[in-house]
Amino acid sequence: MEVPILMVDGFWITSIQEALHDQSVLDFQQKLLSKLKQPQTRGLVIDLTALDLVDSFVTKALLELCKLAKLMGIQVIVTGMNPAVAITLVEMGLDLRGIDTALDLQRGLDKLRNCEER
Repeated sequence: MEVPILMVDGFWITSIQEALHDQSVLDFQQKLLSKLKQPQTRGLVIDLTALDLVDSFVTKALLELCKLAKLMGIQVIVTGMNPAVAITLVEMGLDLRGIDTALDLQRGLDKLRNCEER
C-alpha cells in the first residue's frame, strides 16, 4: 500500500490509512523525506485518524521520521491519534517529548500556521 503524500499551501500532508508492513514503512519514510527537502516546504502533518493500532516498528519509524524532519528544520504535527494508539505508545515506553500533536487535521494545519507567525 502506498501512503498518500500531498502538498497544500506549502504544507505536506500525509494520512496513513491502514497498518503498514515493515518495508512499506521504510519506503514511505524515504519518499516523504525526499519531498521534505523541497524549498517550498513549510511543515508536515502526519495524520493517523484511520489507524486503530500501531506496532512497535511502525511507531519507532514514525518517531524517527518526526525527528529527522525536525533536524531538517521542518515543523511536524501528528494528528488524529485515537485513544488506543495513544495508550499503546505510552505502554511501549517511547519518548514522545518534542512530538507536537493535534486532535485533527484542521487543528494540525492551524497549529503549523500559528508556529510560522511567531
